[in-house]
Amino acid sequence: MPFKAQHLPFHQAIMIKNFQMKILLVYPQCPDSFWSFKHALKFISKKAAVPPLGLITVSAMLPSTWQKKLVDMNVATLRTSDIQWADYVFISAMHIQKESVNHIIADCKKLNKKIVAGGPLFTQDYSNYPQINHFVLNEAEITLPLFLNDLRTGKPRRLYKTSEYADVTQSPVPDYHLLARGKYAFMNVQVSRGCPFSCDFCEITSLLGHKVRMKDSSQVIKELETLYNLKWRGSVFIVDDNFIGNKKEVKKSLLPDMKNWMQTHKYPFTFNTETSINLADDEELLTLMVNTGFNSTFIGIETPEEKSLYDCNKLQNKNRDMLASVKIIQKAGMQVAGGFIVGFDSDTQGVFQRQIDFIQKSGIVSAMVGLLNAPKNTRLYERLAAENRLITETSGNNTDLSMNFIPKMNQIELLKGYKSIIHNIYTTKPYYQRIRQMLLNYNRLNNTHTMIEFSLIRAFFKSVFIIGLFNKGRREYWKLLIWTLFHRPGSFVDAIAFTVYGYHFQTVYGLRNKTAK
Repeated sequence: MPFKAQHLPFHQAIMIKNFQMKILLVYPQCPDSFWSFKHALKFISKKAAVPPLGLITVSAMLPSTWQKKLVDMNVATLRTSDIQWADYVFISAMHIQKESVNHIIADCKKLNKKIVAGGPLFTQDYSNYPQINHFVLNEAEITLPLFLNDLRTGKPRRLYKTSEYADVTQSPVPDYHLLARGKYAFMNVQVSRGCPFSCDFCEITSLLGHKVRMKDSSQVIKELETLYNLKWRGSVFIVDDNFIGNKKEVKKSLLPDMKNWMQTHKYPFTFNTETSINLADDEELLTLMVNTGFNSTFIGIETPEEKSLYDCNKLQNKNRDMLASVKIIQKAGMQVAGGFIVGFDSDTQGVFQRQIDFIQKSGIVSAMVGLLNAPKNTRLYERLAAENRLITETSGNNTDLSMNFIPKMNQIELLKGYKSIIHNIYTTKPYYQRIRQMLLNYNRLNNTHTMIEFSLIRAFFKSVFIIGLFNKGRREYWKLLIWTLFHRPGSFVDAIAFTVYGYHFQTVYGLRNKTAK
């Protein structure tokens, strides 16, 4: 039975003498998708974009005397011997990983191994997994100590669940040392949890709440120092759903401390993150982020349709010139990736061309356009359930053409319009036009130390061979490189990176070697 969590500090639960365990932490495989970057990662000889930050944070909460092994199935194979070695198998997963999760569960059950599961998938759908022995749900800082304490006494419950939110200042430095770091394009860090906004299609607030809970600056610096001492250099993704959710604290404390650390260490990292579009309203914050080493952000644009923004409660995007806001951020020195959605009840046939026009004019190269879906425990899900319009669970994949509800627009027309957006932004000619637009908007600032790594040189030669010589769109590739050398020579590395991203996007969408008229 679920119960209300008591505030038992995790360090109290893990002070266990003569109690040893072997824990296998398994991160399921993610299918090929927009954000997998699978086809781009081959150019830099990496296996995955980011490591499983949740699992290595959980690992750090376990007793230091326990033996721990991590298998990220996106970079390594889960072997029978790995499962046989373990006393318990810990799994954390998202909805998009459900197929891989089922295989892991089956393998563990064949070997009679007990499973402990957590993460977004199980927090929302634990009733669908009767085979799992123990669920440690919601935020592990609260529920994991309770499980560990019961495990010590030999009476672990099946379900640990709470409606409370964790004090993230008590969260430990993740066990980055468990990672095969050379197989990832990015390392990652979490600064805060929660979001102050209430978009009705978003599950973040149902999982993590509206109050933005931040780590102390000293914690963040300690995590950066850990990565630095482990010899990591290059990109660090700050995984917060809205890095500027608490703008006051970010400006007053966090960014100044990060900036000082970066200057002292000669800028070993570059940062990217996720923010809301109101970042454009704060010139001081933008400048501070860029001077700290941030060079890109993902923003949920969703739609240029004001009525649809109102209907989905995307209030932070309303009553503003979003195109101008994007360009302000780009001009300040940060690239913008964006999320876009079609399928709102108020969408009309005109929305498809408006999305195309906005994306092309904005220079948002990585434009993730998805069909609207309703995750569990969101206001959208509750409304559609009341209207008897839900038909299945969401897949969690933004490129599989699925919707889990009956839309107001004719579904055939909606799918046709969606495909027209993808064709008109990701076939070769418009995609390369958009790269040029981005490079015109973007003001790359050379006030931080940057390194040209060997992997980037290798990626350039691979791009020449794969895209520039043997791809139908090679003419646009060479036109872009020549244009960049003459007009934006300081952004030549960015131009190469975007050609590689394009190769991935076109492969995912089945558009490679197609050219829009």
